[in-house]
Amino acid sequence: MLARVHKAILAAQGWLPFDQFMALALYEPGLGYYANHQPKFGTMPQSGSDFVTAPELSSLFGASLAQQVVEALKATGTDEVWEFGAGSGALAHQLLSEFKRLGCYIKRYNIMDLSSTLKERQQARLSAFGEQVQWLSEWPQSIQGVVLGNEVLDAMPVKLLHRLKGVWHERGVVAATHSDPADGLAWEDRPTDLRPPIEPIGTHNYLTEIQPQGEAFVASLAERMLASEKGGAAFFLDYGFPESEFFHPERHMGTLMCHLAHQADGNPLEAVGLKDITAHVNFTGIALAGQDAGLQVLGYTSQGRFLLNLGLAERMAQSGLAQRAQAMKLINEHEMGELFKVLGFATHDHWQAQGFAAGDRSHKL
Repeated sequence: MLARVHKAILAAQGWLPFDQFMALALYEPGLGYYANHQPKFGTMPQSGSDFVTAPELSSLFGASLAQQVVEALKATGTDEVWEFGAGSGALAHQLLSEFKRLGCYIKRYNIMDLSSTLKERQQARLSAFGEQVQWLSEWPQSIQGVVLGNEVLDAMPVKLLHRLKGVWHERGVVAATHSDPADGLAWEDRPTDLRPPIEPIGTHNYLTEIQPQGEAFVASLAERMLASEKGGAAFFLDYGFPESEFFHPERHMGTLMCHLAHQADGNPLEAVGLKDITAHVNFTGIALAGQDAGLQVLGYTSQGRFLLNLGLAERMAQSGLAQRAQAMKLINEHEMGELFKVLGFATHDHWQAQGFAAGDRSHKL
């Protein structure tokens, strides 16, 4: 992996923009974090995993989300589900099981995932559902149905901007001359015309991220959804903030974070390809990208409020103590409940989506 990075640095004339480095570190075929055979998802480091996502924590997550998906399918008159970045396949399994229990007909469950190794795990986990589940390696010309992305936007490469003594720089990766010989990588900032969407208040040095790839992804999705006969809806669940909080003056070190064996650190230049690299989502930027491309914002709220609106508390009341304890992590403010947000889009005919019925924060975007 390091040899591949150094080759890319050389090809970029000695300075590789961070978003290109992040793309290599995460997605380089066979070598990148999401493209190798390491375990990634799990509740404990003993399993070899690095972090846990909501579907791994509790099956009640998928059962609750299914309620929103079924409502959206009915509201849009569609019968397909699309999941981007399906991870271990846990969410797909929970949703398909709940659809079956509810008697909801799904023509196809389509999965788009860049990782061939994760695709293999998904296929093994979802084999019982047969040809109802389809995997696609390329975007189709049109998409109709309900689109889901759980912790997918945070894994999209970001650009790093650094305001240093009042001047904005873009941060890139170079080959180090005096550093750990095992990694041999270092940061280098270069003056740039790029800017965050709002200027953080103050004159202090300030490191942050912008997310052109995530915004372009949503714009491309909107184009394909609007090109279809019936369109549909999309729901993104991830950790992040609206713009005013994302570029808060006190958030001067940005949100970039790495995860390895359930430990977090802020140095993506170490253990390249062996750990996850992620950044929080600027939900205002994502909402505007969808809106500018023709989508309507259905709602925006915390994950905790979203799941409670969909009946999570009632499901917890019918569950055992251990399952209730795990599900509480989905809604507790000091765990996933507040940091994680949900953003919904629709192509046509705005309706009151159940997940946003109470506690909608769209006005804060």
